[in-house]
Amino acid sequence: MLDQIALRAELADLYDLSPSPEIASANAHLYKRMDRVVSPPDWAIHAPFVAAINKLKKERGAVILAHNYMTPEIYHGIADVVGDSLQLAIEATKVEADVIVQCGVHFMAETSKILNPSKTVLIPDMEAGCSLAESITAAGIAEMRAKYPGAPVVTYVNTTAEVKAASDICCTSSNAAQIVRGLDSDTVIMTPDKYLAQNIAALVPEKQIVWWDGSCIVHEQYTAQDLRDFREWSPDIRIIAHPECPPDVVAEADFSGSTSGIIDYVTQQRPEKAMLVTECSMAANISDALPDVDFVGPCNMCPFMKKITLEKVLWSLHTMQGEVEVDQFIADKARVAVQRMIDFSASPAG
Repeated sequence: MLDQIALRAELADLYDLSPSPEIASANAHLYKRMDRVVSPPDWAIHAPFVAAINKLKKERGAVILAHNYMTPEIYHGIADVVGDSLQLAIEATKVEADVIVQCGVHFMAETSKILNPSKTVLIPDMEAGCSLAESITAAGIAEMRAKYPGAPVVTYVNTTAEVKAASDICCTSSNAAQIVRGLDSDTVIMTPDKYLAQNIAALVPEKQIVWWDGSCIVHEQYTAQDLRDFREWSPDIRIIAHPECPPDVVAEADFSGSTSGIIDYVTQQRPEKAMLVTECSMAANISDALPDVDFVGPCNMCPFMKKITLEKVLWSLHTMQGEVEVDQFIADKARVAVQRMIDFSASPAG
């Protein structure tokens, strides 16, 4: 993969990417979705890439799936489907296009490939990894099974295909409590996120939950003192935390939920001032739709999510590089765990 500057130069020889009032104006309907957080000069630079990608994806018969942590120009400018990990997994089962471009991290692209083995799945940067996915291997799952024989393994989707294949069922932060509560076992193994497991244990006290020692490099940075400091500064602030945060952080929050849960909560509650304790593109992406909400707080960015850029998306679509492959044997086993999660989520919560 070329670096960002070299990539821009290479693409400039292939597409008209010069900023112009005409291109910016022609895509003004997209800019309206992000004009609270993207300045006009920045949009003038982004607009030619957005226009080129939207044209090329039609020619390629491609659909773009983007996670809620993508930057606004990707989230609002080129994505066909946006959502959290569960939403993207479910939408991946409905894709009719021949090509899927995953604007997210590698495990998400693998999940799309697992669910669509005959389709071409592209990720614009193969190095868009995940600290959680890197924290565990299939051998780690075997180790946990040996310690707790007979206990089902619930694995967060933020894992490799090999780890999913070694698990009984997958989960996301949206449905982890529902899945754990519904399993016919007093003891449940959760991997790899220790904080998600600990937060679910508080919600489902009737289960003995044991966990792997993994964590998200974005959410582990937040502390309960951070939240107390912000609440002292602004007593009327509404604090919403992702369940990948440490339990004492979640305990200080007014609400905890997945990225889609956070969006739903803020949309319904409309607090005057909100602090989203998660990756900071979340607030940027929903800011324009909620002009009456003042988003404040620290900004912790995911370095892996931010590897996905407009330039890399355009290059991937142009060259069809970055194709994700999953060994068929592993994919078949992983598909069982992922599909169980999707089926479980479709059933009424008990």
